[in-house]
Amino acid sequence: MKPTLLILAAGMASRYGSMKQVDGFGPNGETIIDYSIYDAIKAGFGKVSFIIREEFAEPFKAIFEPKLKGRIETDYVFQSFDLEPFGITEKIERAKPWGTAHAVLAARNQVNEPFCVINADDFYGFDAFDKMAKFLNTEVADDQYAIIGYQIDKTLSDYGTVSRGVCAVDANGNMTEVTERTEVYFKEDGTVAYKDATGEHGLPNDTRVSMNFWGFTPAVFKQSQDLFKKFVEENKTNPKSEFFIPLVADNLIKNGTAAFKVIPTANKWFGVTYKEDKPIVQNSISELVANGTYPSNLWE
Repeated sequence: MKPTLLILAAGMASRYGSMKQVDGFGPNGETIIDYSIYDAIKAGFGKVSFIIREEFAEPFKAIFEPKLKGRIETDYVFQSFDLEPFGITEKIERAKPWGTAHAVLAARNQVNEPFCVINADDFYGFDAFDKMAKFLNTEVADDQYAIIGYQIDKTLSDYGTVSRGVCAVDANGNMTEVTERTEVYFKEDGTVAYKDATGEHGLPNDTRVSMNFWGFTPAVFKQSQDLFKKFVEENKTNPKSEFFIPLVADNLIKNGTAAFKVIPTANKWFGVTYKEDKPIVQNSISELVANGTYPSNLWE
């Protein structure tokens, strides 16, 4: 069975100021998602599932269904605020969903094959999809997962802080720890740092980070569901808390449930967090079209 591509597209894009998931960046208005799906089809994925908020369904279908029909199977997963499906009856008021790992859990009844998870607003490059497809077809197991590891200084924005899953990697290429850092940035001297409650901390420029490009089997749904319930109980009075995929990965590693192979890629990541990032992404895609990496119109 071919692996599935799960695209995290339910975010509210508050820092971008509009629905960046469907904003046009390519020469014919292609979204970043278009390029991810194009690379995934080329790498051998068999289905794409969009994790979205239900109110996004019609815009997504209108944009993607015509161009993807006959090319790859499509499916839609709705991330909501409803906690009852997880056995949580208490009503908890929040302005935004519970985060990326909760979004993955939303797909637990619709994905039955090995799958990878990516962000809607990140441009990863074909190398990442090709390497992940090979892993999902030959190596993945219920106790063996993977991430694509990017070099941190190739993943930052010049216009503000970003969130990155910072990885510790052992001599065998396995992740020993992943920590979500929510305020990562370039300092004026070109070095990398992040801020947390204790202040500013430097990071080596070649630190490997997760750009939310993960490979799993459906076993991860059961492995993370109880952890989510515990997270909700501990954070029900914190409306900004988020259940991130790195939290799940770190838990699985430390309790010995699963190992995570770090698959390195030399690709330079680019993406959109702020409006100011848009022309940079457009120029980067134009260069890839000009050098023949992508056709000028993806879906002709």
